[in-house]
Amino acid sequence: MSSLNNHRVVIRRKRGGSRPHHGGSWKIAYADFITAMMAFFLVMWLISIVPKEELRGLAEYFRMPLRVALTGGPNYSAETSAIPGGGSDPLRDEGEVRKSDGSRVQSQVQSDAERRDRHALERLKRRLDSMLEENPVLKNFRPQLLIDMTTEGLRIQIVDNQKRPMFATGSAEVQPYMRDILRELGPVLNELPNKISIAGHTDATQYARGERAYSNWELSADRANASRQELVAGGMAEGKLMRIQGLSSSMSLVKDDPYAAVNRRISLVVLNRRTQQQIEQENAAAADLSVRGAREVSESVGAQPPASEAAR
Repeated sequence: MSSLNNHRVVIRRKRGGSRPHHGGSWKIAYADFITAMMAFFLVMWLISIVPKEELRGLAEYFRMPLRVALTGGPNYSAETSAIPGGGSDPLRDEGEVRKSDGSRVQSQVQSDAERRDRHALERLKRRLDSMLEENPVLKNFRPQLLIDMTTEGLRIQIVDNQKRPMFATGSAEVQPYMRDILRELGPVLNELPNKISIAGHTDATQYARGERAYSNWELSADRANASRQELVAGGMAEGKLMRIQGLSSSMSLVKDDPYAAVNRRISLVVLNRRTQQQIEQENAAAADLSVRGAREVSESVGAQPPASEAAR
C-alpha cells in the first residue's frame, strides 16, 4: 500500500509557439532579381542582332500601331511580314538564294577559276623552262630568254644582245636566230586557250628617217607585228592574238642605262583571265565611243544646210 502511494506521477505538457524560421525569404528576392537580369540581357542581345531597319519598323508600330496597320509605314509590308512594321517575312526567302549568298557564290566561283588559270600558266612556265634545257634551238639562246609570272599572266621576254641582235638596226627585219626562237615558241603557245599580247620595246636611241620622221614608236610597233608573223609561221593560231603594242623606250628594262641592249626586246604575255576580261571591256568601251562619235558627226553634218543654200 505504501509502495503505491510513493509512486511519482510525471505529467508532460507540450508548449505552444511556432518554430523559428531560417530566413529563406531572401532566396525568393534573389531569384526574382536573376530572372529580371536574364530577361534584360536577352532583350539587349535581341536588339543587337536585329537590323536597324526592322528596329525602326517595330518602333514605329508600337508608337502608332493603328496608323501603321491601316496606312503602312516606310518599314511596313502588309504582304511579306507576319508583324506589321517588322520587316520582311523570313519564310519568304525559303528555297531561294539570297543576293548576298549569290554574290558570295559568284565570288567563290571566280576565285576558283582564277586559281585554275594560275596553275595552268605555272605548268606552261615549267614546260618552257624544260624546253630551254632540252630544246637544241632554244638552249643556245637561254641567256636572252626571260620567263616570269606577272599580274597580267606569264611573260616571255626575248632581249637583245650586242653580239646577236634580234632585228636589223633601225628596222623590223627579223634576224635568223630570232626567227628560230619565235617559231619554236609558236606551237607551245597553243597549249592553253589563253590569249596572247605582244609588245615591242626599243632603247632610247632615236631614229629619224624619211619625211614622216619614223620614230621608235613606229619601230617598236613594227617589230612586235613582225614577231607576230613569225609566231604564226611557226604554228601559233592567229586567233590567239589579242593585242599588239609599240612602247618605244617608255618601259626600259634597265632604267639606269636607257641605251642598254637589253632594253631592246619583245615581250610575249600569255594573258590570264582577269587581264583578258579587262582588255575586252576596254575594247568594247572604245568601240562604243567610236560609234557614238561617228553618229554625232553624221548628225551634225546632216543638220548643216547644203553649200548652195548657205551661199544664198
